[in-house]
Amino acid sequence: MKQKPNRHKLGDFMEGKGFYIVLFLCVAAIGISGYYLFSGLFQQSGGFGQEVISSVSGQADLEDKASTQTPPDPAPAEKDQDTAQVKPDPKPAEKDTTPAATPQKPQGTPAEEPEAKPSSFVWPVDGNVERDFSLEVFAYDATMGDWRTHSGLDIGAELGAPVNACAGGQVTEVTTDDMMGVTVRVDHGRGMESVYSNLAESVNVKAGDQVEAGDLLGTVGTSAISESASPSHLHFELVEYGVSIDPLHYLEQE
Repeated sequence: MKQKPNRHKLGDFMEGKGFYIVLFLCVAAIGISGYYLFSGLFQQSGGFGQEVISSVSGQADLEDKASTQTPPDPAPAEKDQDTAQVKPDPKPAEKDTTPAATPQKPQGTPAEEPEAKPSSFVWPVDGNVERDFSLEVFAYDATMGDWRTHSGLDIGAELGAPVNACAGGQVTEVTTDDMMGVTVRVDHGRGMESVYSNLAESVNVKAGDQVEAGDLLGTVGTSAISESASPSHLHFELVEYGVSIDPLHYLEQE
């Protein structure tokens, strides 16, 4: 029997089971090659990711350190400039030797109150007391025809007799009262005032004038309607803090 050549045997083997064996070996080789290929790539990519993370972390640490560092002190030259700006001028200021102007008191302003009110007053007019001061006991009023109080003194004097200030002070009012006629009021300070009524129409002072004891205020008249039945006289009052007081307690006694 004639034998087949070897190449014919190999062809028969490949046509039979040998084909499947070769195919399996190729597939296995491809699988093994793919496994090692992907394994190497994964290891490389993992290492690159770690390097990137490490780089980012290091950059963040550098920024934190930079933000916490204390800024350096200013340069010595800048400090010297600041010191030079606040350095006082060694030259002392010249003293002003010009005398201060004495303020002048404007005319018509209220008078300053004296250190103490007068302890005694001069008589405003020469004459005798015709009617006394009486606030607690009623006295008969011939003009009004009734019994009433009397807040001052009626000092008898001829018409036109001069009426003088009983003490220094400032004239605060020159008015015409419906009942007491032409009236001048003088403020002597410390709550003390003097009142002169039943004057003639013409007076020598006005509100705001400064007067001294004995200065002429006006003259005796007949302007007080409420005392027209009485002889010619000056109605004179002293008022302390708004309350009428007896002038005889303050007028000088001869």
